[in-house]
Amino acid sequence: MRVYPDQLKTHLQKLPQVCLLFGDDLWLIEDSKRQIIAAAKKQGFDERVQLSQETGFNWGELIQEWQSMSLFASRRIIELNLPNGKPGTDGANAFQILLQQPNPDILLIIQGPKAGVEQTNSKWFKSLDSQGLYIPCATPEGKQFERWLDNRIQQHKLTIHHDAKAMMFNLFEGNLLAAEQAMQILQLVSPNDNITPEQLTDYFEDQSRFSVFQLTDAILSNHQKQAQHMLAQLQGEGTAMPILMWAIFKEITLLLNLKLAQLQGEQLSQLWGKYRIWDKRKPLYQAALTRLELHHIEHMLGLASILELNLKQHGIEDWVGMSHLCILFDPRAHNRLAHIELS
Repeated sequence: MRVYPDQLKTHLQKLPQVCLLFGDDLWLIEDSKRQIIAAAKKQGFDERVQLSQETGFNWGELIQEWQSMSLFASRRIIELNLPNGKPGTDGANAFQILLQQPNPDILLIIQGPKAGVEQTNSKWFKSLDSQGLYIPCATPEGKQFERWLDNRIQQHKLTIHHDAKAMMFNLFEGNLLAAEQAMQILQLVSPNDNITPEQLTDYFEDQSRFSVFQLTDAILSNHQKQAQHMLAQLQGEGTAMPILMWAIFKEITLLLNLKLAQLQGEQLSQLWGKYRIWDKRKPLYQAALTRLELHHIEHMLGLASILELNLKQHGIEDWVGMSHLCILFDPRAHNRLAHIELS
């Protein structure tokens, strides 16, 4: 059964046989595991065995641990790490053996990276999911991050001015670990204060973390303030310009293809499958296509080509030019900035 991290606490009164922790957010994985192990200890699970599917891993070791009696006659937690999220044929067979021999004195916690459709639709994953909990640990974004932040502020019993809360959102979106550490510090230094933006400025520096894919979502949605913030953070983190250039060039090219198809009378509903655009991203492209005219997109593609040429031929990483290009996803900017040429 799929249970999100913020719902986990209500599902641990009676522990399942298996807990699946898959995702790329380290803080969510560790916090979820902490909750599970704390609940398990209250229910008599006193021993912990840790296994990892490294090169040469013997799946018989997992089966042996599952079937063997504890030396101390206590209940045990087996933690299994799948570094690539795929157990292979031997692992899948081992899981089937375990499920055919239920052991109420064993709690199996399986941890791995983000599970894609291939994994969640596999027989081994569905079998384990049917006997336990699947906790997807993806970093919350936007409104989800805002809810997570509100929840953690309440748990830490902090009082934070609404402007300071907005500042924390900008500071820490994409970095739950940094946000959690910040709240622990605030709990120590200002437990009874109504925390202001000025106090946050004194305590912390900008620690938000973003991916190039979050940036492309922001520019497609025309969230310019957020996009410029992300771009500055990506630069500060040393993100490789070729990766960033590839991602934005790809989006502009796709917008051009979609716009040309629209002008030729094709319906967007017929184009989603052709260009492999999944449901979550359809509104982003619809908004951008409604907002931008063909000449806007063509101008952006020309600018992107200049930036790419300067990068490939002369090694110039033009972050100012990249910022300019992102701003042009707002059609109003073309009237003021389109005349500016990049050398």
